[in-house]
Amino acid sequence: MLKKICHYISEYMGVLVLAAALLALTLPSVFSGIKPIVINPLLGIIMFGMGMALKPADFRIVLSRPRDVLIGCLAQFTIMPLLALVLSWLFALDEALAVGVILVGCCPGGTASNVITYLAKGDLALSVGMTATSTLLAPVVTPSLVWLLAGKSVDVDVAGMLLSILWVVILPIVAGLTVKWLWPKFTEKATAYLPAVSSLAIAFIVLIVISANAHKLLVGGIVIVAVVVLHNLCGLGLGYLIGRLLRLPAPKRKAISIEVGMQNSGLASSLATLHFAAYPMATIPGAIFSVWHNISGAIVARLYARNDKSDL
Repeated sequence: MLKKICHYISEYMGVLVLAAALLALTLPSVFSGIKPIVINPLLGIIMFGMGMALKPADFRIVLSRPRDVLIGCLAQFTIMPLLALVLSWLFALDEALAVGVILVGCCPGGTASNVITYLAKGDLALSVGMTATSTLLAPVVTPSLVWLLAGKSVDVDVAGMLLSILWVVILPIVAGLTVKWLWPKFTEKATAYLPAVSSLAIAFIVLIVISANAHKLLVGGIVIVAVVVLHNLCGLGLGYLIGRLLRLPAPKRKAISIEVGMQNSGLASSLATLHFAAYPMATIPGAIFSVWHNISGAIVARLYARNDKSDL
């Protein structure tokens, strides 16, 4: 029964996250007392679960198929940051919201992308390899890109952001891998519940961030929602287009599309809370992205899977 419940939680993660967002918007005073400091431990739990789910074969793909992983990571760390910059300029976002959008664009791929790629009948090994590689590159690449794109207008603590990513992302993944190595039988049983735990953690992060900024979000929410939706959809589309231009097979195109379009938006909200306290609205784009990319991911997975036999 517990496994069945966990299956439904992970299967309907998009609905769960959307419900958490609506709850936070309608009853912000109920949840606004929850301190944003708990976001980091929640994100650590997600990364820990990812570490427990990884296999040596997932890392060997980086060495056995470096071209595919390189193409995907280059696409991710160029398309999404540049899209963020262009959309911030086109919609004339204020400084705080622009920083938030750029933070989302500069983060590595999200853990949910692997599940979506699997449901879309894409190249799951490539998806996991890209997620692992972009996450390992994030401590250097993410703060560098944020400084490059947003450093002219705001003070970016590159060293602090680097340490945050190491602490919140890399350390929990290493811990998860260690637990899997020391207690493989326990890990094998636990992995059935990990997607549900991650889904609940993501929903709770969305609840915290949106409840803390509900009033500001309702005042200027339409514009930022439009920016986030376009950011995600353009990332999905351009990621797929690059795979098509390079004449990659359909499963690889799907994986690159989903990896590029789905960001670790929880990490973006966490970094905004830690390093841009003077810009509280900077947490909003990450929170909205967390809601939206799970919804769009579920739709894209169904479309890609339905057209599995065609060349798309």
